[in-house]
Amino acid sequence: MHLTQQIALNATVVVALVAVAVGFTAVWSNPERLVNRGFFAASLFVAVWLYCLDRVREGGVDGQFWAQATAIAGAAIIVPIWFIKEAIVHDSESGAVMLKRGIGWIVASAFLGFGRASNWLVNGVNVSLWGFILGSAALYGFLLRQTLRDLRLATGVKRLELQITLLGGSSTGLAIMLLVVVRNAADLPWVTQLYPLAVLVFYSGTVVAITTSRVFNARQILLAVAQKFSLVGLVGTVAYGLDLVLSPLVAAPVALLSTVALALWFAAELNGWLNRLFQFYPQATAVRQAAFEAARREAKVENLEREFLSILKGWGQADHVLLLCGERGELRGSGLTPEMEAKLLRAMRQLRWATPERLTRERSSPDREEVARFLAARALGVIVIGEGPTLTALVGVGVPANRRPFTYPQVTQLIELASIMESALERAHFAVKVQHTEQLATVGLLGASLAHEIRNPLVTIKTFVQLLPQHHHDAAFRAKFFRLIGDEVNRIDRLTEQLLDLASPRAYVATQVELHPVLRASLDLVAAKASDKNIAFLTDFTAKPDLVHTDASAAKQVMLNLCFNAIQAVEGHAGERWVKVATRNVPAGVEMAVADSGPGIAPDIRPRLFQPFQTTKSSGFGLGLAICSDILANLDATISVDPAGTGSGATFRVIFPCQPQSS
Repeated sequence: MHLTQQIALNATVVVALVAVAVGFTAVWSNPERLVNRGFFAASLFVAVWLYCLDRVREGGVDGQFWAQATAIAGAAIIVPIWFIKEAIVHDSESGAVMLKRGIGWIVASAFLGFGRASNWLVNGVNVSLWGFILGSAALYGFLLRQTLRDLRLATGVKRLELQITLLGGSSTGLAIMLLVVVRNAADLPWVTQLYPLAVLVFYSGTVVAITTSRVFNARQILLAVAQKFSLVGLVGTVAYGLDLVLSPLVAAPVALLSTVALALWFAAELNGWLNRLFQFYPQATAVRQAAFEAARREAKVENLEREFLSILKGWGQADHVLLLCGERGELRGSGLTPEMEAKLLRAMRQLRWATPERLTRERSSPDREEVARFLAARALGVIVIGEGPTLTALVGVGVPANRRPFTYPQVTQLIELASIMESALERAHFAVKVQHTEQLATVGLLGASLAHEIRNPLVTIKTFVQLLPQHHHDAAFRAKFFRLIGDEVNRIDRLTEQLLDLASPRAYVATQVELHPVLRASLDLVAAKASDKNIAFLTDFTAKPDLVHTDASAAKQVMLNLCFNAIQAVEGHAGERWVKVATRNVPAGVEMAVADSGPGIAPDIRPRLFQPFQTTKSSGFGLGLAICSDILANLDATISVDPAGTGSGATFRVIFPCQPQSS
């Protein structure tokens, strides 16, 4: 036996085994689905046909028997293909009802198969062969006509699966019939070696496309095939040309290495160009850029979620979308019980993405049923999960306006969008935590000084209470007592309110406020801290007018952070010890400057001064200035530090806008 014949035989057996393996995988993934059962039956018929064909090519005394078996098995393949089409269209019917309706197809295929096996000759013409070819072509043509008719009435995933059945199953049968015609009309025995290739390309692709969890449409499959064939063909042509050019010029090893290197480089460049040329969804790049822009522009969790929901609606062409996120698996606003939420998250961590079509195709489980119920309750067409170190996010999109299911290329885009959104939301959540931590650290710094400030009015109240029994009948004393008690209690109340206000996390919203009263409201806290450290605290508020567009709490937080940094810098410094807060009018708005007489800022720290974790102090995390910068950036304000000067401390300048920034 020739080597080429041996290779062809082995290839036929391999393709037969592949068909059985793919069919078994399909029915194992979801044995309850009739489409999967139909594919398994088709796989067995195809494997039997290929095995019989292999035995025919081997020859021998049993050649006639295997030829007849090949004809019967080949004719029978159309029955499971018809069954698959019916299972897609009438998915609510039972298999027995479908088979009863398909009696005509079974009889027709049996007639063709046994007619071909008879090998009837008339005047030297093999009538049974040409009758088999024409009859099979007629059956496949009728099946195509039925599929096209059903295609006009089908919607959603049924339409996509019918398109793929039309493209795959029916086209496979017609392609093999064409090869049979070519083989017998032109008397080319080697054409039979192409039968397994046709089966492998068309049939296996169809099986994978319809029975796996990934939904494709016919256009996507054609584009993917065209892309891969273009890549292989062009790279192979270039490699062949390079080898022809380089072989006469340089040594064989050099020519080989040069050809491989240049071909690989060309393949990488060509693949990127083909990806852009055959792009399934051109809007994917624009949506990705919009998500990145929103993540860069917005820092508040609420604003980010609102921006991302708008992007998801535009991407999915859906009227409703879903974005749930939380820490340690606790999803805010999910509306689920802890047990249901745990099942949902457990299933999504395993699946990574889910669509109603995927859950229908794959084997069911209690957790996956929970996902299916969640999708149905929220009317979602797809849901994906994104997880970071601390945050879990579920991103879902409703059924599109065109009612078509989400295909796998769209799912991969949504997974990428979910990753971008999860990272941005995690960063925003972390920023909120860090701000709160910094606020609590500031409260800690105020503890001892504030205790001293509260003790003074308490001592005054205690003294008057002790004197009250002796001067109870003195009207002037009573009037002074009541006035002083009220003033001192109000003073304590103001101090505690400022402390609680400083410690509470908040979302900053810019409004028109007068800057000087806002700053003076917190001066008692700073002055108490400076006095406790024997540091002079100076103010020079000269800005007139002082009306700015900012958040009062944010201005307090920034002023306190800068002042406490200045106090800490001056605390261990010899010589003059002072901290000064001043305001003035500048063209861009109202400037608040916080200066000190400390040692200044080291040159190596200045370029990274407003980045996180930059500090020269022995305690703290170096987050204060970074937080100030983020807060001010969200309020359209700016912060900067003066250039280093010889023998001078540091001066930070914050410019608050007088009017809201135009969008």
